[in-house]
Amino acid sequence: MAIDVKLNVFEGPLDLLLHLIDKNKIDIYDIPISEITDQYLEYVEMMEKEDMEVMSEFMVMAATLIDIKCRMLLPKEEDEKGEEIDPREELVRQLLEYKEYKYMAGRLRIKMDEAGEVAVRGQQLPKEVMSYVPPVDLDEMLKDLSFDRLKDVFQFVLQRQEDKIDPVRSRFGHIEKEEVALPEKMTFVRNYARKNKHFSFRRLLEKQHSKMQTIVTFLAVLELMKTGKIAISQKEIFGDIEIDSLEYAGEDVPEKENKNG
Repeated sequence: MAIDVKLNVFEGPLDLLLHLIDKNKIDIYDIPISEITDQYLEYVEMMEKEDMEVMSEFMVMAATLIDIKCRMLLPKEEDEKGEEIDPREELVRQLLEYKEYKYMAGRLRIKMDEAGEVAVRGQQLPKEVMSYVPPVDLDEMLKDLSFDRLKDVFQFVLQRQEDKIDPVRSRFGHIEKEEVALPEKMTFVRNYARKNKHFSFRRLLEKQHSKMQTIVTFLAVLELMKTGKIAISQKEIFGDIEIDSLEYAGEDVPEKENKNG
């Protein structure tokens, strides 16, 4: 029985077999191997000047079909359980896998074609939404670290600052009020954290030169925690509180005037 086929249409031997099965309306689980083999060989004979690598794939399948055809003529083989072995079983499995692969490839091709027709609109959110910063949960941020512990360290350092003051000489002369701006102190602490990466909270406070400097530094630490620039931790109970920078230690944050060192 002659079949009218065009060369270079099928992607491989399994593609040709599926075409023959669909054309003859054959049940893929019950392939008439003799008929399909004859039609397949007829197509292979038409491949006169095809690429040898492609041709070899079709020849291997032809040999497989002939082998199955021969086994179908022999007495039925049985497996260890005494059940008959169908020589077509492996071929059917390969055909089903290839059919599924071909279906998925077709679906992906359709998706790709549809994607080319889709226009994505740029993000257009109100300025209020873009600038929204979710509130910071200090309890979650501090976790196992008690806020009272921070306060204790702060008060301890303040007391040491007061002890430095000469009770007699401090009453002489005109004492000007020291102005310490919180934004400038935040810049100082932020730069200090970026450079040192990991340091002691107590040591940071002790580096300040006055009570006011210490107070503002403490507030700056709290603000930087809220904005996610730094994180604090305590490895053990009553141990030293440590600060870690959460920023890249590259270029410093610009400072207007560094008087709060």
